[in-house]
Amino acid sequence: SPHEYKLNFKKSKEVCLSYIQDAMLQKQWKRAAEFLTFYIESLEKDFSTEYMGPSEMIWRIGTEILCHHSNSSMKEFNSFIEQMKTLGVKRYLKVCLEHAFHLLCNGLIDEAYQNLSLAESWRFGEQTAIQNKEMKLIQAYRGLLDYYSWCKQKNILLEHGQDGFEDLSVEQEMHSCFRKAAVNLKEIIKIPGVWDLFVKCYVDLLEFYGDHNEARQVLNEYAYNSKFPANPNAHVYLYQFLKRHGESKKSLISALKILHDIAPSHELMIDFNIMLQKSKKRKKRQLGLEVIFAALDYAGWKENVKAWSCLARQVKQIVISEKHLDWIKQEWNSRKDWWPAFHFSRYLAKRNWQENESLSYEKALVAGILLGKDCKYFKYVSHQGCKAQVKRFRILKKFVNKHNPVYLRISG
Repeated sequence: SPHEYKLNFKKSKEVCLSYIQDAMLQKQWKRAAEFLTFYIESLEKDFSTEYMGPSEMIWRIGTEILCHHSNSSMKEFNSFIEQMKTLGVKRYLKVCLEHAFHLLCNGLIDEAYQNLSLAESWRFGEQTAIQNKEMKLIQAYRGLLDYYSWCKQKNILLEHGQDGFEDLSVEQEMHSCFRKAAVNLKEIIKIPGVWDLFVKCYVDLLEFYGDHNEARQVLNEYAYNSKFPANPNAHVYLYQFLKRHGESKKSLISALKILHDIAPSHELMIDFNIMLQKSKKRKKRQLGLEVIFAALDYAGWKENVKAWSCLARQVKQIVISEKHLDWIKQEWNSRKDWWPAFHFSRYLAKRNWQENESLSYEKALVAGILLGKDCKYFKYVSHQGCKAQVKRFRILKKFVNKHNPVYLRISG
């Protein structure tokens, strides 16, 4: 019966898809290609009216197979993609974008640019909101390629210097690339989203032509507009811009404060801590201690000598002045259950001593103050250092022994 035929057909299609998936997972691209051919042929025989539109699946799977298949060529890939463009109107712009990415990955920049330009001139019926967004993306990537051409022209100009370079065509070409890139990049970064690369390129263009106010506005908007998703990079770019233009410490600190709140393990936290340690204000110095403790909560920082030396320096200052021991106590309270095993085990003492003497020195100072002179880490490292007759370890041992009462006060 037709009903049974439909059911069997549906089942064999599903089985075929699972075979394709299995072959792809095992990187058996030839096998996957054979099954896909079978799948497409079976769809052509499918006269049922209710199920339409498998083209997304064929496009995705086919692209993946052609990217990895040992016998596939650029020519084959192009002709497959062109077929996919005609298969689904709704998907046309997406397929064009993917095609451009593939061409770029293969170093075919001019072809990618042509493809994006063709896609830009494409129109179909009423433009939907989704199509509008996709069109903006197409334009934005074309803007990136214009930026790339601008960079190339700029480098030619800079290499030859202004004098002795008669040819104005390079300069004209460069300005034309600038205009085209700027228009498209400016448009895309108005839409809430993560546009790191586009923002960086646009700011680079603006800075080159001395439009610092516009660049600052773009970066401020990108970092502080609440419609945009929280994005650590937005604050990094703003901070780097402010630093390049010699802005006040206050504005640098406020940019990094937000970065600390979003991404406490960011590498700029060392700069932030150093800046805060130098501050005359107590609140800022306390924040500095908080920042460096928070960074060292992350495994990626465990062997960061700079970070440990920042913490060691600040802890030492506090201990010598005997002011603000409560700052250390406050930070230590929430960590004393897990930091000893995480940072200060005997195993780590041995490993750090063997691999990096400076790291073990800074950590031993912190361990000795936080856990007292009987702490495993401090005992092992200071013993090895004294045995190797390294003067600073002898001084370190004296320092920790002298200030052992501090440990009792902060651990109490």
